[in-house]
Parts: sequence; structure tokens; C-alpha cells
Amino acid sequence: MEFSLQSSRLWEEVVEQTKLAKEKGIDPLLWALQVSSSLGTSGIALPSTELAHVLVNYICWDNNIPILWKFLDKALMMKIIPPLLVIALLSQRVIPSRRSHPAAYRLYLELLKRHAFAFKCQINGLDYQEVMESIDATLHLSEIFDLQTTEPAILVVEFIFSIVWQLLDASLDDEGLLELTEEKVSRWAIKPQEMEIDGHDMYDEKNIVYCERLQNFNTTMAIEIIGQFLQNKATSRILYLARRNMSSHWVSFIQSLQLLGANSAALKNSKVLTSEALQELTSDSRIFLSRECKTSSRQKFHAVMAFGSLASSVSLCPGASRSDLWLPLDMVLEDAMDGYLVNTTSAVEIITGLTKTLQAINGTNWHDTFLGLWIASLRLVQRERDPIEGPMPRLDTRLCMLLSIMTLVVADLIEEEEGAPTDETEYGSTNHWKEMKFPRKRRADLVSSLQVLGDYQGLLAPPKFVVSAANQAAAKAMLFVSGINVGSAYFECVNIKDMPFSCSGNLRHLIIEACIARNLLDTSAYYWPGYVNGRINQLPYSVPAQAPGWASFMKGAPLTSVMSNALVSSPASSLAELEKIFEIAVNGSEDEKISAATILCGASLIRGWNIQEYTVKFITRLMSPPVPADFTGSDSHLIDYAPMLNVLIVGIASVDCVQIFSLHGLVPQLACSLMPICEVFGSCVPNLSWTLPSGEEISPHAVFSNAFALLLKLWRFNHPPIEHGVGDVPTVGSQLTPEYLLLVRNSHLLSSENTHKDRNKRRLSEVASSSSPEPVFLDSFPKLKVWYRQHQRCIAATLSGLVHGTTVHQTVDRLLNMMFRKINKGSQSITSVTSGSSSSSGAGIEDNSLKPELPAWDILEAVPYVVDAALTACAHGKLSPRELATGLKDLADFLPASLATIVSYFSAEVSRCVWKPVVMNGMDWPSPAANLSNVEEHIKKILAATGVDVPRLSAGGSSPATLPLPLAAFVSVTITYKIDKASERFLNLAGPALESLAADCPWPCMPIVASLWTQKAKRWFDFLVFSASRTVFLHNSDAIVQLLKSCFTATLGLNIAPISSNGGVGALLGHGFGSHFCGGLSPVAPGILYLRVYRSIRDIVFITEEVVSLLMHSVREIACSGLPKQKIDKLKRSKNGMKYGQVSLAAAMTRVKLAASLAASLVWLSGGHGLVQSLIKETLPSWFISVHRSDRDQGSGLVAMLGGYALAYFTVLCGAFAWGVDSSSSASKRRPKILGSHMEFLASALDGKISLGCDGATWHAYVSGFVSLMVGCTPNWVLEVDVDVLRRLSKGLRQWNEEELALALLGIGGVGTMGAAAELLIEHFDS
Repeated sequence: MEFSLQSSRLWEEVVEQTKLAKEKGIDPLLWALQVSSSLGTSGIALPSTELAHVLVNYICWDNNIPILWKFLDKALMMKIIPPLLVIALLSQRVIPSRRSHPAAYRLYLELLKRHAFAFKCQINGLDYQEVMESIDATLHLSEIFDLQTTEPAILVVEFIFSIVWQLLDASLDDEGLLELTEEKVSRWAIKPQEMEIDGHDMYDEKNIVYCERLQNFNTTMAIEIIGQFLQNKATSRILYLARRNMSSHWVSFIQSLQLLGANSAALKNSKVLTSEALQELTSDSRIFLSRECKTSSRQKFHAVMAFGSLASSVSLCPGASRSDLWLPLDMVLEDAMDGYLVNTTSAVEIITGLTKTLQAINGTNWHDTFLGLWIASLRLVQRERDPIEGPMPRLDTRLCMLLSIMTLVVADLIEEEEGAPTDETEYGSTNHWKEMKFPRKRRADLVSSLQVLGDYQGLLAPPKFVVSAANQAAAKAMLFVSGINVGSAYFECVNIKDMPFSCSGNLRHLIIEACIARNLLDTSAYYWPGYVNGRINQLPYSVPAQAPGWASFMKGAPLTSVMSNALVSSPASSLAELEKIFEIAVNGSEDEKISAATILCGASLIRGWNIQEYTVKFITRLMSPPVPADFTGSDSHLIDYAPMLNVLIVGIASVDCVQIFSLHGLVPQLACSLMPICEVFGSCVPNLSWTLPSGEEISPHAVFSNAFALLLKLWRFNHPPIEHGVGDVPTVGSQLTPEYLLLVRNSHLLSSENTHKDRNKRRLSEVASSSSPEPVFLDSFPKLKVWYRQHQRCIAATLSGLVHGTTVHQTVDRLLNMMFRKINKGSQSITSVTSGSSSSSGAGIEDNSLKPELPAWDILEAVPYVVDAALTACAHGKLSPRELATGLKDLADFLPASLATIVSYFSAEVSRCVWKPVVMNGMDWPSPAANLSNVEEHIKKILAATGVDVPRLSAGGSSPATLPLPLAAFVSVTITYKIDKASERFLNLAGPALESLAADCPWPCMPIVASLWTQKAKRWFDFLVFSASRTVFLHNSDAIVQLLKSCFTATLGLNIAPISSNGGVGALLGHGFGSHFCGGLSPVAPGILYLRVYRSIRDIVFITEEVVSLLMHSVREIACSGLPKQKIDKLKRSKNGMKYGQVSLAAAMTRVKLAASLAASLVWLSGGHGLVQSLIKETLPSWFISVHRSDRDQGSGLVAMLGGYALAYFTVLCGAFAWGVDSSSSASKRRPKILGSHMEFLASALDGKISLGCDGATWHAYVSGFVSLMVGCTPNWVLEVDVDVLRRLSKGLRQWNEEELALALLGIGGVGTMGAAAELLIEHFDS
């Protein structure tokens, strides 16, 4: 209390001293010295916040005279009061009274110009914290900006932002513009709280004219000071921090500022600032964080690492091409064509995320991005325009990707922009203003990209079977521009070839039609230059009145067999046509339902690219028919739908159809629809039957087998339940289980409330909820669950548990009697070789009576024991190989679904290695000798581009071909199948399992299997030989490394390869594989081989280390092959390597980025999130810590730098592929933990806590490159990193003289680093 009284008396003395000095007219400097001395004597630290309050209160408004303002100015100059606090106090008092005290406002503005831009001395003062807290209390900054922090540097940002905003609102108010703002009032005290009364003692202010002139001058001056804040190096960058971290406030501020710039009359009177200049200062391009900063490597890094547009990147390197930017996309598209891959995630979601990633990392505009999408998907089609025959996806799947999936991706990207929220409260993005300024730009960029696409005639040539569709699209456009309006009926009746005018169409015509169908374009595209060949005056043919087709069907023609056949062979052209068919499938007669289901699974599914997403949706909905309102039966209502369900299941069972459903993301829902069908029909006793309109009779066993075979294709059922994993994340392959499929399907339901912003998720949610609005679990299907658990036990352990006398044991006996009835007539039953089995009875009974009338699930439960008994009997000589194969085939014919359990059993037994090999001698077992050597030669030819040695299949022909007994039995069964449509769906199930089983066996089992099968299916020769060639890599890790090396060599064009010496995507992926080149099988591009091999590699973890090693080796090759020794020496001696040989170094950088892009693609595709996690958390830290004895060749310094940048680009790409550049994907939730650990490693190494073994130049380049890419391409990542880690990283970068990069990192680190960024800005820019 005593201290308070003493302090109060002290300030009263100061006031009296000031009053006396005023009356005596003492020089302001002398007054300041006297006050400073008296305060120092009293122990008051200077500058004094209390004195600032005292002086401002004294002046405003009882002593508002010039000499006191001079006293105040001198006190500021003498640093006895803190300038920022004085400005804050005056702004609260002067700005609201600027009209009644215009001279005071003028003096305030002068003080502002003089003292508001000098921060360095103030932030270094001992009272820094106290001053800023006092400012916060005065202006209520924390309350207004809703940032509850006492960090002084953050308060500095808020203070500067508030002062500029107060000046802005005051200027708007002075010019009558404030009411035009959205808020209509200011959040600041710019108007007096009490009524102003004229008659104050004013100097010359009684002169009204003079006051008005002064007020106008003040307004102009205030606007000029706003301009100064936006132009000043320090304050403009501090305002950038406000923009990033107070986005909602910034939007209001910038809108007001633009309003002022566009409408201010006072601004026109300014001699230093124009309206245009102010508008430029508010533009997105001018609002930057760092410029003219001292840096040692980042400028050079960005000069050579930035790709820019597609065109500019090509000019950097003669071997580069436009498609090289999108190499990861090419690889992902080609990978999706693998027939053994059934993905649970929609290709639309995958490609959309990848596109946004590549667009951000490459820094391309949307025109180039869309063009890259079209080029990559066209290359996909052209790569296999004449595909080889075999059970693999053909051209239909590739055209689905180009014309359906890619247009849906583009639609999602455009909707993302056009559906973006306009309310700033929904915007957290730092790009908010940019998005506002350039709305709806993506649609225009789509148009321009498609116009440019017409220049790529080589890519646009249509494959043979779509020439007609392309020509029809071109004819449609020609008729439209000619003013002739025809419907689809005309083209259904008239052959394009018969038209008297040229209608040569290409794939661009089909792309345009697909875009128009999805409202991405309108028919103005038909008028683009060169799109049509000309015009005609009249139709050459009239349309028949009643020709069967979609047009007549829509007009009411009945769905006769002729009409049905026409609709099956011709795709629907509109959603309305599909909806009418779907309505018939739901409410029509039994025959009509079957016809409608057949139509939906026909051309509309395969070639209805414009409406394909609706076709798969309708088919999926029909697979889960609702319970009829009048249904009263005790059995499932699905039984009544058996004919239609069977038509649907058979109709979508082909490899291409399954892949189409997979690409559209409907595999989880399809599995969910198939499970109840399997459960119901597998539980039926086969005493029912249904006759189809074709006359075919089907039983519950047939419906079950078809549904079960299709269900099993949707996950890798024949693989062990626990596959290789990486870290704590399982691989994608091991997740493809029935439980996982249902989990994904249920997630579509759970996310339905939050999918309004995601077009693709809306589609999936709608399909899932239409079949069942509730989550579905495996427990809902007890019979399926029992079989699945038995299947898992069969794979995991030897078969056991068959108890004598049980129902299962009896079923085993009945099945063995059926399979081996002829053998059992004259000898002991083969069941006697199994433990606990009894002799068969009923020998000699007629065939039909031998077939057990049991539900399919009961039969499947017994099948493993049946196959075990048969295989054991064969091993003991009680059953010949031919009899074994015939018996197993009879079992599969009786219940085709049993093939799945046979596969499961054989796969398990082969892996146990307990069966002796059998000789494939042509007597007991089929012989591969007829063409084994031919297969060997073709394998060598296929692998010629990789440099991998193919092991000899036989040693001089003396070693007989052998296979493990289970494999020999299985291949013997499969070659008994006919290659026809009826067997296709079961061969598609057995084929991958057979290949996987053979690949797991010792070399040369797979070539032997291929040789046997090529004798059966000669037209599949190319496919089978290619499949056999893949197993070379599965038995030799060195061969995999050599294959990876070939991928780098081919992509970078480092030597003359058999396929291409130019490098790039073309050399990596080539032209697929087939016998349509050079009269026989050509060498297959290494990228194709790897994409078809990697899923079978068990030890996938070693891939990361090999890829990193090959990447660094490639960097050395690039540096040494791309730059002559003389240039390298000069680059080493130059302070800035870009000054000499700029084009060569830029070209080298382009190739380094290409190598890193390939490396990232290989890692991501090989192991997904798990492998990326392993790379970032384990492989890279170990690599940096280890000592690398690199070759001390010429240019090693350059090699080290390039290597660091390559690793940085590689790492960021891997992370972006796995997690995305934003937070829209579920995978992004894993990012903070993994990224945080890596950033901690970087910070610890910079702190000196970790000793590194790598080259210092490599480490420097890696850290600066990694941080640069994060700052420039993935700013959302920075927000997820711990603030302390960011501060430590920034400190380490500053120690490397990387001030600009350090500042940029802090600048986008969120509110937590905003203060540190502000202090760094003031340190560097405040002069």
C-alpha cells in the first residue's frame, strides 16, 4: 500500500513537472531529460509503461496542445516510453475523435509513420513481455482475434494487424463506405462513445473549411500509411502471418481493403499510392512471407527442382517427355489392370488423391494436370490395344478406366472447386483468397486440355473394336453442327460405314461424349476447330419406324426376345434408359426380370462408358432384393429371386466385369450382397430347380456355386491368413478377408452423413444404404463363417478332426463313393487309408443315387477330408493319377463350389512340403516335354530386357520333370476343364490359385505347369509363358534387384536397352506384352514385369533398402553421364553451380526427379502405407547414420548434393502417395505420428544429438530439400508437426544460413510458430 502511494505521488509529480514545463515553454528535449532523470532517481525502469499511460491521459483531451505532442514525441525518441504502447493508447483515444480533433489525428499519423515500423529495439527490450501485455489489455487483442496466448511476438502480429485494420475502418467510415462492408460496422473503436460537442480549444479548427481540408488530408494520409504497412519488408510479412493464422479475420479485412481501393475518393488525391497499386498490394501474388533473404542453397534448389508446366519441363532434358511428370499415375493405372488385384478402394478415390498429390508436388496448373490425366489413360489403352488371350483383364477394363473412371475423377476435381464453401467460417485453407479470386477455373482448364488433346493423334487412334463407337460419336457431332437433330434411333438403324460422308472418329470423340454425359462439357465442344470433318445438308437415310433398340423401347415397345437381344448387344445411352430397365427388373414378370438382368449385364455394363457408374449401381442393388411386403414364407425371400440372381451373378463373373466393379469401388458392397445369397442357397437341399427362358435348368447348388465362386474372387482366399507385414501396418493383401470387405462396406454407411463434399463417397454411400441401411457382419452368415474358419484352419495346420460316425464322416464316405464308384466295385474302399474311416457301402449303385442330396455347406465341410483321402490313396498306390484327377473333376462337376475347397487344401499341402514329387512322364502323369524347351526360350526372350539369367529347366534333358503331388493333382484336374464360357468363371477362380501354388514350389514347377496348360489351351500360350516368367523373380532375390535396376536404367535412359534408349514412361512400361511384335513374343518392359511380380514377393521389406541404393546409384550415373569432367570441375569451383552449365545441371536435376519419382512409386505400390512407414521411420534414419563409402569420382560434391535432393523428393513423394497432401483421406490420420518421428530425427541431428555418417553435402541438401517441399507443396503437413520440433529445425536451418527457409517453415507452422516467425522477420527486415 505504501509502495502504491509512493508510485501515485511520483506520477503526480511528473504531471506537475510537465504542466510547469508547458507553462514555461521549456524545450521538449530538456523536459525529457528532466523526467528521465527523476524517474531514474526513483528507481523506475525505462521505458516506462506507466509513464506512457500518464502522458496519453494527460494530453487526451484536456491538454491537447502542440507542445505536449512535442513532449510526447521527444519522450519516444529518448526511449523513456515504449512506442508500441503509446501507439496503442493513442489509437484508442485519437481515432474515435479524429473528426473533432483532426489535428491530433494528423499528429497521431505522423507518430505512426515515425515509430510503428521500428520493432527490433522494442522486442529486444527487457520489458518486451510487459509492454505487449499492456497493449493486449488496451486493445483487447486476444479477445477480438480469439487467440488465447500471452506470447509477446504473437501479440506483435495482432497489434500490427489491428492498427492497419483500425486505419482501414476509419478511412472507410470517413468516406461513407463502411456501411457497404458485410459487417456494416467496425469491430474497432473508430467512433466516439459519447456525443462530441463543438467548442474545444482548437488551434485553427474553428475554421470549418480548414478542418474539412485537414480531415480529407488525414484520410489520404491514413490510406498511404496502410500502403506503407503492406509495402514494408517487415510489416507486410507479419501481415502474411495474420493471413495464414487468422483466416476468417483476414477475409473480412481484405474485402474491406478492396472496397476501399475500388471506391476511395481520397486515394485519388494521393501522390504516392494509386488505386491500382493498392489493389496489387492486396493480391495473392503480393502477399508473401520471405524474399531477399540470405540463403545458401534453396534458390538453386528451386531453380532446378521446379518442373513448372508440362511444356517447360520437356525443354530441360532431351530424353524427357510430358508424360514423365505423371509416371506414378501411369504405374498406378497399369497396376490396376492386374487381373489378380481386386481393390476395395474405388479407383476414382485413388486416382483423385494421386492427381492432387502430383499437381501439388509438380506445381502444375490444372490445364496441364487434366492433360496429364488424359495422356496417361490414353497410354494405358494404347499399351494393350491388341491384347493377348488369357484369363486376364482385356481392353474393356482399360477403356473403363479412360472413359468412365477418368471422367469421374475429373468431375470430382471440378466439383471440389465449384462446391467449395463460400462462407469464410468453413474455410481453414491458406489458399482461401486464391480460391475466391479464381473461381470455377478448373472447368475452363478442362476445356483447354481437351482442345489441346486433339494434337496427340498417335494416342487417339481407337482400337479395332471401338472404331465404330468412335465414328458414331464423330457422326453425332457432325450432324449436330449441321443443324440436323437425330436421336439414338438413327444410329441404331444405320451403319456408319454406309454413310456417304467421312465420319472418322477417335478416342477424343469418346472422351468428349463421356464428359458431356456427366455435364462437364456442353455441345459447344462440337464446334471446336477440327473436331468434325465438315457439314451435311440432309440425312442420307431415314429411320425405320419399329427397329428394335433403345429408342423404340423407350417409346413403349414391349421387351420381346428380339428387343432383349438388341438391348443386350447395344449399350444404353442415358440414365433414363437404365432406370426403365431397372424398374422392369424390380417390378416386371419373372421372364421380364430375367431379361432386364441380362440387359444390364450386357453391353451397358461393358461398353456403356457414359453411364457405367449407374449400371454397376443398379446391378448391385438387384443383388440385394428387398423382402416383398406380402412375403409370408418360412424360407428366405431370396429363393424366389433365384433365376434373376443367377443371371446377374453369371453375367458379372468375367474377369473384365469383376475389374469394372473393382474400379468403381463396389467390391465391398458386391461381397455383402453375395454373402446372404451363398448363405441361403448353400443351406438348401437340392430338391428345387428353376427353368430359365433359355431352357437351362438350374438348382440351388448351381446358384450357390456361381455366387460362391464370385465371392471368393473378391479376396485372396487361397493365401495364408497372416501374410508378410511391415511395421505395425499389415499389407493390403492380408486385409482382403470377408471381415475386411464388410468393414469397408459398413464404413460407407457410417460416413454417409459426412459425404456431401465428396462426390465419390456419396455414390458408394447411396449404393450401400440402398441394399441395407444397417451394418452387416460375418456373424450374420453362420454357415459361411463356419466354412471360412475351417478354411483358415486348413491353411494354418494339417487336417484333423474327422470323427467316426459323425454326419461329416458319413458325407465323406458318400462323396468318395460317388467319385470312385468304379474302383470301389472290386476292391477295398479308398477311405480305409484314412484314420477312423470305414469301408464304403452301396457299391454298384446307379450314378444319380450316389450323388448325396445334401446342402452345399454340408458338402463343403466334408470336401477337405475327401481330397485328403483321395490324395493319400494316390500316394500309397491305391489310386492312379488318372483316377484321382477324374474323381476330383467329378466332385467339382457335382458341386462346382467345391473347387474352392480343393484349392484351399492343395495350397496348404504344397506349403507343408510333406508330399513326395511325382514324375510327369506322360504315363502316370501328363508330360510337359512336348513344349518345355519352347517355353524356356520364350521366357528368356520375355526377360531379355532385364538382364536376368533364366535357370535351366532341365540339365541336358536327363532330369525328368517333377511336381509335388498336390500340385500335380491340381494341374491334372484343371486341364480337364474345357475353355468355354461355362467353365470360365471357375477357371478364373482356379487359375490364380494354380499359378500362386506353382510359384511357391521350387523352380521349374511353374514352367512345367505352363507347358502342360499350353498343350491344353494353345491360344493362351503367350499368357501362360508370361506367367511362368514371373516366377523367375520369386525364387531369387538377386533377380528382383536386377529387375529393379532395369526399371531405373530403362526409365532414365542410362544405356541402350532393347526396348528404348530414350527413357521415360515409354521405356519403363513399353507396350505391355504379347506376340504381336516382330513375329513373336517381344521383351517385356521391366516396369510391366515388376507390376506383375511384386504382389508375390514375400519379403517385401528389403525392397526399400534396394530402392534407396538404386536411387543413389542412379544419381551418380546421371551426374557422371550428363556432365563432362570439365564442366563438373567448373561447377565445383563456381560459387553457384548454376552459373556454368545451367542447362546441363537443370537436365540432370530433371532426371534426378524422374528417378526419385520412380523410386517412390515402386515403394508405395510394393508395400503401401506399411512400407512407406518402414522407409521413413527405419530405413532413412539408418541410411543417414551409416557411413557410405561412395566412389570419390569427379564431381562427388555435385553427386552428394544431387543425392540429397533426390532423397528429399523421394521421401516427400512416398509420404504424399501414402497420406495425401491434405487431410481428406483416412490414411492421413497416420501421418502426424510417422512424420513427427522423422521431423524429430531431423531436428535432433541438427541439434547435434545424433551423429551422422553420410556426406555433409547430402545431409544439407536433404534437409533443405525436404523442408522446402513441405513448405511449398504440403503445408498441411507442417501444421501437424510439434511446435518445438519446428523451432529447433528453424534454428538449425539458420545456422546453415538458410534464413529464408527457416522463416518459411515457421510462417506456415500455425499459431504455435507465428511468434517465432514474427521475431525472425523483425530480426532480418527491420532496419
